[in-house]
Amino acid sequence: MYELARKALKMAEKAGAEEAEIYYAANHSTGVNFKKDSLDNAKDLFSEGIGIRAIVNGAVGFASTNSARELENAVKVAVAEARVRENDSDWVGLPSNGKYPTVSGIFDKKVETLELEECIGYAMALVEGTKELPGTRPTSGGFTRAKGRQLILNTNGIEIEEESTAVSGFVDVITVNGQISTAYDFAVSRSLDIDFFALGKNASDLALKSNGGIKIEAQKTDVIFHPFAFSDILENALAPSIDADNVQKGRSGLIDKIGEELAAPELCIYDDGLVEAGIETSVSDDEGIPSQRTTVIEKGVLKTYLYDSYTAGKAGVKSTGNGSRSSYTSPPSVGLRNFIVDYPRTDVIADTHSGVFVNTIIGAHTANSISGDFSVEARNAFTIKDGALDKPIKSLMISGNAFELLKHITGAGLDVRKVGGTITPSIRISDMSVIG
Repeated sequence: MYELARKALKMAEKAGAEEAEIYYAANHSTGVNFKKDSLDNAKDLFSEGIGIRAIVNGAVGFASTNSARELENAVKVAVAEARVRENDSDWVGLPSNGKYPTVSGIFDKKVETLELEECIGYAMALVEGTKELPGTRPTSGGFTRAKGRQLILNTNGIEIEEESTAVSGFVDVITVNGQISTAYDFAVSRSLDIDFFALGKNASDLALKSNGGIKIEAQKTDVIFHPFAFSDILENALAPSIDADNVQKGRSGLIDKIGEELAAPELCIYDDGLVEAGIETSVSDDEGIPSQRTTVIEKGVLKTYLYDSYTAGKAGVKSTGNGSRSSYTSPPSVGLRNFIVDYPRTDVIADTHSGVFVNTIIGAHTANSISGDFSVEARNAFTIKDGALDKPIKSLMISGNAFELLKHITGAGLDVRKVGGTITPSIRISDMSVIG
């Protein structure tokens, strides 16, 4: 199908498209999963297909296929759909060929050539790591290797080809003696630089430390969110409001807030498609706009929303390079790239006299993405006393507002983590409501 992608562009023009775009994606992943301490399954998954956008009289049609034999028909369907749709007065046009940056660290030949036996070895390293500390056992986990190839073509001269790789590992553990507690750890990278044994050991250590949890009284206090927890809040309660599509449709809590101070003056947040070895790094976004570093919040002030080509044209601004696709089966929409939280970093736990530390949360997906309100259950939480983690907390609910939360950031840790496309340290928030 890769060779057919270029032919598809000519097919679309021949069928009557005034503009056309071909998006080809092929992905191969190898996943090895275990239950308890035994191998459960190993799977190779392949996907390959082409998505076609066709524009006729300012109307956009879309179709996709994973069959070479159906490609011509899919092209005709996209053009036909554009013909029957009404003209979209907000449509400006497909992107044009631009100057593309050089990015690094997104492809690792060693990852591409991993054999199944090696993938199994990395998965079992997770299991062995959990056994390093007596008193726990793994309940589930796995290792995944992925490699992808992408091609973007359009009638305005864009022709971008790129290959990438990624590996990830996760493990869930449970204590086996006395009171039951659980924990997990996770890591993702473009290359084989993850210590999977240490990942398993860290999860067991956290589960053991979480044993014997105490109850705490409802209060307002400092809360330090581990990168896992803070990234969850950002992605579910804040990110939707900087999506230009949501702003334009009235579904954002940050409408008309550009230039306003929304956060602590030391806080900066960037969306950056150029980060070395970033999970969302590439030379362009998924419709061919050159990748860039976009300052979303600078010294507490909201600087911009995030745009793809359509929302940028509608607003009369340049795209920020945030056209994103979940697969070849869907047209692009606004999505985050590498979302980076920057705040002066210290040993934030040592700098905290009293409060609560939270490793992970449950329920962030229920946050109100317009108001920013959220209420979550904290997991693997600890009290902080005199600059150190003190006692595990049995049960804890935390409620707040994402926009208010940004104003009350008072510290950041040294523990920067890549949590998917979000890159953040632990973050301390003052005056948060917690309920034991």
